[in-house]
Amino acid sequence: MTTFDDREQAFENKFKHDEEVMFRIQARRAKLIGIWAAEQMGITGDDAEAYGKQMVAVDFEEPGHKDIVRKILADFKAKGVDISEHRLEKQMDVMLETARQQIQQG
Repeated sequence: MTTFDDREQAFENKFKHDEEVMFRIQARRAKLIGIWAAEQMGITGDDAEAYGKQMVAVDFEEPGHKDIVRKILADFKAKGVDISEHRLEKQMDVMLETARQQIQQG
């Protein structure tokens, strides 16, 4: 192999690693926001954990996180929880940073 091939392989490996880490961060964020949303609706314990896992599945419905926002807002409305989309988006930002820290710490 040439030095160029080695560098190309290294860049490909780094890209793959970065994408895998970002996937894990986004999945963790979905779970964390789901648990937070469950608590806002008065859901606790195993049911809150299950709702968090459900948000991970919901996140696969379409690219981005709007599918999670739409689901949580619909559930909030059904449960009579008055939280704006803006506040939910802000909370998702907080959860993204929390997820990033958790994944980076191992």
